[in-house]
Amino acid sequence: MSENGKNALVSQHYRSVCLVVDEMHPSLHEMLQAIGVDIHYQPNLTAAEVPVALAAFPYDGLMVRSKLRITADLLAHGPHLRYVARAGAGVDNIDEPALASANVTLLNAPEGNRDAVGEYALGLLLALFRNITRADYEVRQGQWRREANRGEEIGGKIIGLLGYGHMGRAFARRLSSFGCTVLAHDIDPNCVPDDFATLVSLAELQARAEVLSLHIPYSPANHHFVNQGLLTQFSSAIWLLNTARGEVLDHAALIAGLQAGSVRGAALDVLENERLGALTLEQQARFEFLSSAPNVVLSPHVSGWTHQSYARINEVLVHKIGAFLTSRPGELAGS
Repeated sequence: MSENGKNALVSQHYRSVCLVVDEMHPSLHEMLQAIGVDIHYQPNLTAAEVPVALAAFPYDGLMVRSKLRITADLLAHGPHLRYVARAGAGVDNIDEPALASANVTLLNAPEGNRDAVGEYALGLLLALFRNITRADYEVRQGQWRREANRGEEIGGKIIGLLGYGHMGRAFARRLSSFGCTVLAHDIDPNCVPDDFATLVSLAELQARAEVLSLHIPYSPANHHFVNQGLLTQFSSAIWLLNTARGEVLDHAALIAGLQAGSVRGAALDVLENERLGALTLEQQARFEFLSSAPNVVLSPHVSGWTHQSYARINEVLVHKIGAFLTSRPGELAGS
């Protein structure tokens, strides 16, 4: 049976009801309706109000971005839940063992913003190599410093990717026309090579890479995975990019590397604490160093955030929800 036929079968016989608690692209309503899902769109709910809403109605699905943590306590308020849809790639705000214990399926959408992240990582690398942000600032201040802003070319460089999932592959694909060598390390034994990167051990990555780009998800096991011990094992000074999660990088170790010259520059789209009004004293000191360093580029977690990815995430999630409902229709509360 075709995919459209399967979705039509779900639509005819079963109605799932999904609570959506974050802002989504306006295409979501029509797309969910087409696969037999009614939407209760309440993006103005606070995190504290979500458990009350779940308890008040037998929702089959819950769709979120990053407004709240999905915990065992939250799931207890939604006994009819069968799936949680995360509009985005990262699932660090979701307790996956709690979902498994409650027999709730997790659906996320890394395919929706991987192209945006791949493009942005390339932009960060160019900004670092060619001093784009610094040169822009200086010209606006009336300074015309050509020699001080002489840059590096990507061609001929060895780019190391830590993590080779959707995001790492998207970046590698975009690097393929620059005449550079791309190495990737991933701990997933099922990670397969492709035409855009060579899979290597971490030791080989450290021995050869001139650029380190982070593409690993955050988990307790990955907290500060990139630390002083890891950074000091690189054979040459590196440039560092982070479009993954701020917590996978030990910012104190990064600053030590920048001060020592073992890190030549850094471009960070994510920080250890992105609530800039609630930094600890230590975090504030590190942020002040990074924000004043001429060889550091900062941006507000926007690598995956484009007009196109905003809509594409809907497409990916709706497809996955439709496949889930088709495979497990008898479990829906309204069936």
